[in-house]
Amino acid sequence: MAVKVTPTRANLIKSKSQLTFSTKGYNLLDKKRTVLIQEIMKLVEEANEIEEKITDTFAQAYAALQQCCISMGLNNVEEYALSIPNEDPYQVRTRSVMGVDIPEVVLPDNPDPYYSQPLGFKDNNPALDRAIEKFNEVKFLSYKLSVVESTAFKLSQEIKKASKSANALNKIQIPKLKETISYIEDSIEEKDREEHFRIKKVKAHNQARAAAERD
Repeated sequence: MAVKVTPTRANLIKSKSQLTFSTKGYNLLDKKRTVLIQEIMKLVEEANEIEEKITDTFAQAYAALQQCCISMGLNNVEEYALSIPNEDPYQVRTRSVMGVDIPEVVLPDNPDPYYSQPLGFKDNNPALDRAIEKFNEVKFLSYKLSVVESTAFKLSQEIKKASKSANALNKIQIPKLKETISYIEDSIEEKDREEHFRIKKVKAHNQARAAAERD
């Protein structure tokens, strides 16, 4: 590539400073990319574990619901389902991981699996309690899974940005600066040689002239 810069010592100092800065920037981006990749690998493993728990809990919840329908009757189960209050709105906060805002769902400290359902002892049975418990477990597991997947998506986007910037520095900016520095150093060295040769010639000419005048 063509180097368009005046080969002066000031530009040499400036280019070396830019090279040092760019190298540090590349190292930081490379470390950030490595850390984010490690984080996303942990999240993938965590997501797989949560999905397995959700599948297993869903199976238990539907089994309990089937047993509840058999023991209580479908009409009674529908009446209890209609009595369930609306879901309370949940809060979402963020935390920073390597400069990336990660969402977190704020859950109650001790969530009540039954949500204080107005169920009496007369018509209630353990199958209904277990169905409510298991479906609430699925709900909270779904919260956790959504957080993990959202976090993984945000980290993957940040990895792309870090990789793009790191590659631009490593493949374009740093080689360009190295070529510029090499060009300036070679030019300055060539000028120094020419200046040294010129001084030697002037010195030799002056010595010859002084000798001729003495004669």
